[in-house]
Amino acid sequence: MSLRRMWTVARKEVRHINRNPLTFFLVAISPAFLLFFLAYVFSFDVEHADLAVMDLDRTAASRRYVSRLAGGEALSVVAFVEDYAAMDALLVAGRVDGGLVIPPGFAAALHDRRPARVQLLVDGTSVFLAARTISMVSAASEKAAVELQPVPRFLSLPFQVHTRAWYNATLRASNGVVPGLLGVVMILPALSLALSLTREKELGTLEGLIATPIRGTEYLLGKLSAYMLMGVVGVLLGWAVAVYWFGVPFRGRMSLLILLTLDFFLASMGFSLLVSTWVSSQQAVTFVMLMVFFVPSFFLTGLIQPVDRQSWGSVLVSWSFPHTHYIAITRALFLKGNDLALLRFPAGALLGMGMVEVVVSMLVFRKRLS
Repeated sequence: MSLRRMWTVARKEVRHINRNPLTFFLVAISPAFLLFFLAYVFSFDVEHADLAVMDLDRTAASRRYVSRLAGGEALSVVAFVEDYAAMDALLVAGRVDGGLVIPPGFAAALHDRRPARVQLLVDGTSVFLAARTISMVSAASEKAAVELQPVPRFLSLPFQVHTRAWYNATLRASNGVVPGLLGVVMILPALSLALSLTREKELGTLEGLIATPIRGTEYLLGKLSAYMLMGVVGVLLGWAVAVYWFGVPFRGRMSLLILLTLDFFLASMGFSLLVSTWVSSQQAVTFVMLMVFFVPSFFLTGLIQPVDRQSWGSVLVSWSFPHTHYIAITRALFLKGNDLALLRFPAGALLGMGMVEVVVSMLVFRKRLS
């Protein structure tokens, strides 16, 4: 194998990518473009909720409780109703996110130091909004309870739990989702490589390799190198969108992000080479890449929910996707600032996948070309 001939192929491919606006957009720009939109689609951050209140107690204590709830930035009381029918009408119309019902005897229960119960009705059609509304009302109610019914010192609990979330102190969902989505959208350079190979097969230009001194191995490695290099531009743009637009902290080293991105490209583009050696049309290769990589990456890679480690079947299926390891890498680099020693398992898994896929694709390509 000649490195000079391989470099010639790579240089030709880089020029082709830069001269073709559609290919350049797909390889370098579309990952950041898609990340921008998907981050809003998968944004689970709910920072505010509107409430309707039905105060059946009508006492100074119930009014103070409502004012404490609406005193912060998270909750707003936008309506007061007299019955459940009016509350239901507001929830059905989507004018409020939840309804708070204060029953009769609320103030009396506080005075007698008995549990004072209130009812919260939420719109369950939006699961994330409902869960967040319940959480915000519960937290605000706990603070209000301390002010409305101070606990004597001799009745205080023997210990208190002070909770602190490391690496994402505010538990902002975007801080975890956006780095994970970066691992999803970087499939586009691999898709572009597969489309390039199948397009040349459709045009019949691959047969011209027989009349040139370029070997099949040099040709594949040259194309792979070019798309890996241009894919780095895409991940840098995606990093800029994550950090400067969405405000996600980046605590790792940029050099390590680029290195492990190349590792991921080896695995994902190795699969592209393998698929393109068997599939002969661009439509078919697009379908295969999307069905194998893009669609499962949202559900089987730990992006939305953790992988079920109690089931070995789920673990093996999840680990077979390069995105599973790259999502773990991007989240660790962005939020934890891990070094290579702590990322050796996902990095090694990607390297092993990539080497096997590239070797197999070279053997298959050489046989089919001959």
